[in-house]
Amino acid sequence: MANAFDLNRTTVGSPLPVCVDLDGTLIHSDLLIESALSLIASKPWMVFAMLAWLLRGKAHLKHEIARRVTLDASSLPYNEPLIAWLREQGADRKIILCTASDRVLAERVAEHVGVFDEVLASDGERNLAGTRKGAVLVERFGERGFDYVGNATVDLQVWKHAHAAIVVESGTTLSRRAAAHTNVERRFVTARAGLRTWMKALRIHQWIKNILVFLPVLVAHRIFEVDAVVRSLLAFLCFGLCASSVYLTNDLLDLPADRHHHRKRHRPFASGTLPLLAGPVVAAITLMAGLALAWLVSPTFMAVMVGYYVLTTAYSIRLKRVMMLDVVVLATLYTTRIIAGAAAIQSKPSFWLLAFSMFIFLSLAMVKRYTELLTMQRIGKVKANGRGYDVEDIPLIQSLGGSSGYLAVLVLALYVDSTASQSLYHHPHRLWLLCPPLLYWISRTWALAHRGVMHDDPVVFAVMDKVSRFILLAAGGIVASAI
Repeated sequence: MANAFDLNRTTVGSPLPVCVDLDGTLIHSDLLIESALSLIASKPWMVFAMLAWLLRGKAHLKHEIARRVTLDASSLPYNEPLIAWLREQGADRKIILCTASDRVLAERVAEHVGVFDEVLASDGERNLAGTRKGAVLVERFGERGFDYVGNATVDLQVWKHAHAAIVVESGTTLSRRAAAHTNVERRFVTARAGLRTWMKALRIHQWIKNILVFLPVLVAHRIFEVDAVVRSLLAFLCFGLCASSVYLTNDLLDLPADRHHHRKRHRPFASGTLPLLAGPVVAAITLMAGLALAWLVSPTFMAVMVGYYVLTTAYSIRLKRVMMLDVVVLATLYTTRIIAGAAAIQSKPSFWLLAFSMFIFLSLAMVKRYTELLTMQRIGKVKANGRGYDVEDIPLIQSLGGSSGYLAVLVLALYVDSTASQSLYHHPHRLWLLCPPLLYWISRTWALAHRGVMHDDPVVFAVMDKVSRFILLAAGGIVASAI
C-alpha cells in the first residue's frame, strides 16, 4: 500500500478511483471511540492521559490511542452491501480507503477487508477529515478526479470536489445535500435506530430484576402503607434508570467480547445499530435522573444507590474478568437491591432475607456462567471471551452453584423456626411448605442448564418460565396462609 498523502496523480483516461470513508461508512462504528473505550476498559486511568493528548490535537490523540490498543478488525460491524459493491468496482478501478482514523488502525481494517489498493489516513500530525481530506484527494487525484463514499455532513467538504457521490445514510437528507455539489451515483441505506432499539439498549426488560426492592415492604407486612409503597415504586424507578446507565456503559466497554458472543453480538452497540457516541451521553442522563430521584426518596437510599453504581461499574470494568469474584459480586448486586428497598422505606433489612438472597443469587450467577461455558464448549471454544473461566471449570461451577442453591433452602428452613418468623406470622410453621417447591425449582433449573436449554440469563428464565411462575404463585399463597 502507498504511503498516506502520496502526491502521484491518477493516469489520464483511466477509470476514476473510488475513495471510501471508514467510520460510519465502511463500518457501522467509529474507530476513535472504539479504541478509546478499549483503552479505558483495560486502563481506566488513561482517560486523563487522553485529555492531555487532545490538547496537542485530534490527530495526536488518535495516534497515541491507536498504538496502545489491539484492534480485532475481524469482529467490527462492516457494511456488507457496500463491501460487496466495492469488490465489483475493484475489478477495473482502484479502491482507496480514505479515513480520519489513525493509519495504524486503518491498515488493519484494510488488510482484513482485502479490497483496498491504498490507504490514506491520519498520521499523528494531520487529521484527515473534512476540508483537509478534500484537499488531499484533489492534490492526489485532481479536481473531480475521484468518486467518494461517505456518510456524514462533514463529507460534503469532500463531495464538492468529487466526480460522484456514493452516500451511506438512513434517510434521504444527506444525499439531497450531496446532490447540490455533485452527482449522487448510488445510495446505501442503513437501518434507522428507533425507540425500540433504544429500549433494547437500555434493557428495559431487565428492570424486572428490580422488583427485589419491593421485598422489604412485603416481608415487613407494610404493603398497605401508601407512603412505603410509593417510596418502593420510586426506588424501583431509580434502580431501573441507574441499571440502564450501567448496561450502556457495560456494552460500550465490552464491545470486543460481545461481538464474539453468539447472542450478545446482536446488541445495538456491538452490531453498530446505535452510534457509539450517543452511548455515554444517554448513560450520563439516565444516571443523573436516577440519582436525582434517589435523593427525593432519602439520603440513605441515595447512598446505597451510589454504592451499587460504584460496585457495578467496577464489575463492568474489571471484576467480571476475575474468576469466582465475578459471581460473588453479581450475588451482592442483587442483594443490594433488597438493602436499597429497606433503605427506601426506612426499615432495617432482615438478616434472614439477606442471607437467603446471597445464596440463591450466587447459585443463579453460577448458572449464568455455567450456561456460557457450556455454549463455548459446544462450539469448540476453550475459554469464554472477557471472563476468567475455561471449559474445564464446568464441573466445579456446577457443583458450587447447586450447593449454593441448597444452602438458600437451608437458610429458609432455619428462618421458619426462628423468633423472627414467629413475630411476623400467626402460623409460621406453614412456611415449611416453601422448602419442597424451592428445592424442586433449584434442582430443575440446574437440570435444564445441564441439558443446555437454559436461557443465558437465569433471572429472565425465571420470569418467562411457566413452571417458575406457577411455583412463585404457590409460594405467595403459602406465605399468605401463614400470616
